[in-house]
Amino acid sequence: MTKTFSGNFFEDFRVGQTIRHATPRTVTTGDVALYNGLFGARFAVQSSDAFAKSIGYPQSPIDDLLVFHIVFGKTVPDISLNAVANLGYANFRFLAPVYPGDTLNAVSEVIGLKENSNRKTGIVFVRSVGYKADGTQVLEYVRWVMVHKRDAAAPSPGEHIPRLPTALDVNLLGDACPPIDSGAYDNVLAGSPYRFGDYNVGEKIDHIDGVTVEEAEHQIATRLYQNTARIHFNQFNEGQGRFGRRLVYGGHVISLARALSFNGLGNAFHVAAINGGRHVAPLFAGNTVFAWSEILAKAELPRRNDVGALRVRTIATKDKPCNDFPLKNGEEDDPAVILDLDYWVLIPR
Repeated sequence: MTKTFSGNFFEDFRVGQTIRHATPRTVTTGDVALYNGLFGARFAVQSSDAFAKSIGYPQSPIDDLLVFHIVFGKTVPDISLNAVANLGYANFRFLAPVYPGDTLNAVSEVIGLKENSNRKTGIVFVRSVGYKADGTQVLEYVRWVMVHKRDAAAPSPGEHIPRLPTALDVNLLGDACPPIDSGAYDNVLAGSPYRFGDYNVGEKIDHIDGVTVEEAEHQIATRLYQNTARIHFNQFNEGQGRFGRRLVYGGHVISLARALSFNGLGNAFHVAAINGGRHVAPLFAGNTVFAWSEILAKAELPRRNDVGALRVRTIATKDKPCNDFPLKNGEEDDPAVILDLDYWVLIPR
């Protein structure tokens, strides 16, 4: 009898199944330093204890996306160890700040299943929740992932495609960020003069810069989150697969795009929610990532006069600068596009 675990395949999942994930993870300032070294994040609130304290935080919080990656990594051995690809996200909310020293764990519920027509794979929909050790929820999200079947002839475990909202209720966005002193928020130190009132719906921003992904970087980053998906590490297997090489973890693309967005959205210090997102095409080491953003909406938050919310759509591309804004609304998919992300950020008023 084997004592090793080969991961769950599509036919192992059932709608309603609840999975508590292993290996709680204590977040440290070392994680922050490595995350910044891998992605180049520059948002002042997450970079400086002094800056964060000046506006009302007890210390600099952990970058929102680093929190996401750590929680996501907990889910991989049970949900997506045998994934073909992670496909998208919805109904994604950050619920509470995380600080160095906090310990994170995760629980997931299977909320949907759909076998693909080739009968070799299926799509698994899960709702995952990240918790601190004291039970505080720090984020929740739905994702859907294409997973191999162990046996193509195995019967489908059933089909149920969940209905998901296209956008989060803006009234729920203010709770994840403590009140800040927007008067003490120093635009010069933050690196941008633009606040909530300076952005217009429909405005498009080319973030200009590009970042080339190195093989070692994306594998170090993925290991940092204890994400064990074979598709990112095992060249012996992937060399015989569809692409002939390892894929870059989709969250790596999200963090690169977010870091690039600093040039144009430097005061958008907090990701409050992700309405939806899809990994349009795979990314590989050696590709260069570019990004542009569009302001989809603006919203004042109930009981908050310190921050406002911007609904942002960020498009990331590989090996194609975004000065012509590829994948504009109504266009066919551009083959260079790798990420299409719709999310809410909080920004000082």
